[in-house]
Amino acid sequence: MKKLRPGDLDREVYELYDRYVHHDIGRREFLSRLSKYTVTGLTAAAIFEFLAPDYARAQQVKPDDPRLRPRYVPYYSARGTRLIRALLAHPAGHAEKKLPGVVVVHENRGLNPYIEDVTRRLALAGYVALGPDALTPFGGYPGDDERGRELQAKRDRFEMLEDFVEAFNYLKAHPLCTGKVGVIGFCFGGWIANMMATRLPGLAAAAPFYGMPPPLEEVPAIQAPLLLHFAENDSRVNEGWPAYEDALKKNGKKYKAYLYKGANHGFHNDTTPRYDTGAAERAWQRTLKFFKKNLQ
Repeated sequence: MKKLRPGDLDREVYELYDRYVHHDIGRREFLSRLSKYTVTGLTAAAIFEFLAPDYARAQQVKPDDPRLRPRYVPYYSARGTRLIRALLAHPAGHAEKKLPGVVVVHENRGLNPYIEDVTRRLALAGYVALGPDALTPFGGYPGDDERGRELQAKRDRFEMLEDFVEAFNYLKAHPLCTGKVGVIGFCFGGWIANMMATRLPGLAAAAPFYGMPPPLEEVPAIQAPLLLHFAENDSRVNEGWPAYEDALKKNGKKYKAYLYKGANHGFHNDTTPRYDTGAAERAWQRTLKFFKKNLQ
């Protein structure tokens, strides 16, 4: 059987997959439409399996890395009525020295291994990083993204926004944190990062990755500097950017946006074939530089 590589698939396949993971179409319809793009020797089911995350093949920072102190912590949301579980990580040996904080917001499937790894990467870069799990009310990330998406679709997105706003408040007041807190988010998390910028005057920096914009009438409330990352092959998200940018300009907001040529939605996620090494590394280094400037 032919061994599939990311470059073997048409751009339309990745866009179709994006529609599937965001609930625009169901699995049966996705597989049916996928059949027209099948590569010789491969079925639609084989391509579907290839597109799914493989968390074993990409882990940049091990959970037991001796340079870090990761642990799961609870915090309260919804005025103390909803308990949320989160991964808290910081560099080892920093129990006395305070560090700036970063809230890490997952995609539309809960706190999966990729987002936990991103949380550890930020801790290794010198931050107190907090990765909440919006699926906590359902028992947390269930171990696979398919079920995770189903569960997250059952939650109201504005209730989840409240959970991440409370994550900011929790981290800001944490004894290991300086009180300067930023946010990074991916896909759904990118929308959350944009929304947190409209809701939190004390937010020090926001770095949305391919996230939907907030309501344009809420843009005047943004005070944090923004660093926005977009994939060229991501029409679903990109169609909202011109109006968002126009609102940012009209309201004198501080922002920088990058469009990564040839990249697909989800290009930073190194557990899927949508991963683009060059785009992901450039976006990550820009984000670290952005956080260093605005948080430290």
